[in-house]
Amino acid sequence: MVRLFLDRLYLFSGYLAGLFLIAIFVLMMLLSAGRPLGLNIPAGDDFVAWCMAATAFLGLAHTFRHGEMIRVGLLIDRLEGKAKHVAEIVALIVGAGFTGFFAWHAGVMTWQSWQFNDMSQGVIAIPLWIPQLGYSGGLAILFIAFIDELIHVLRGYPPHYEKPKPKTAEEVVEQAIQSAV
Repeated sequence: MVRLFLDRLYLFSGYLAGLFLIAIFVLMMLLSAGRPLGLNIPAGDDFVAWCMAATAFLGLAHTFRHGEMIRVGLLIDRLEGKAKHVAEIVALIVGAGFTGFFAWHAGVMTWQSWQFNDMSQGVIAIPLWIPQLGYSGGLAILFIAFIDELIHVLRGYPPHYEKPKPKTAEEVVEQAIQSAV
């Protein structure tokens, strides 16, 4: 039950990131095509910037969970057995620590923006906590994903984000194609 909820949370977060990416495209097209036509979107650049932040942060957990996040495996990939397992645990603890720190402070910032009724300084005054939700929410979901993965690895399983090493030249090419998509 918990596994299903977490998997759906990561998927939902990824879908939200995708929706914000579509919003960026639509806004940019309206801004670009609207200029010659005399169509002006007030604070359009602000909306695009907020959508970019939401896309980046809401997509982190889904990307992390599926092994698509850039991961420097220079050391860990050379280890095997128990040493590799311990290194994965240490890396997940450090990652969870940093992510938790940033998620906490992003949440506090969003809460304080709501509490003090902080408004944006652009052409259209919008409560700042609304665009900050994408940032703080994405970091909170990423923190949950780190803790979820840490528990999984502590139970002795290999990390979900680790892709199997290619054994043939065809597999190397296939993984390169899949990671480029």
